[in-house]
Amino acid sequence: MSSESVDSESKVSGNQANIPAYIRRELDIDDGDRLRWQIQDDGTLRVQVVQQRTGTFGEFDGYDGDQRTDATNDHDAWGVDS
Repeated sequence: MSSESVDSESKVSGNQANIPAYIRRELDIDDGDRLRWQIQDDGTLRVQVVQQRTGTFGEFDGYDGDQRTDATNDHDAWGVDS
């Protein structure tokens, strides 16, 4: 992205500003992520996205659907006594 062009803009309401959907998608910003704000010496604003993807499924991208599965036959029935 060029620092000279305007990709999108939003309006401040109270103490909050919306992040345009295009920017959220482009930078993969999701609920729980943090934004780190810095004012540079030349007066420009720098915002860094700190992604908060943690926990067991933090890196899980999901099943892409390329292969059929049958959970009953293909996977253990964890926690089920037979």
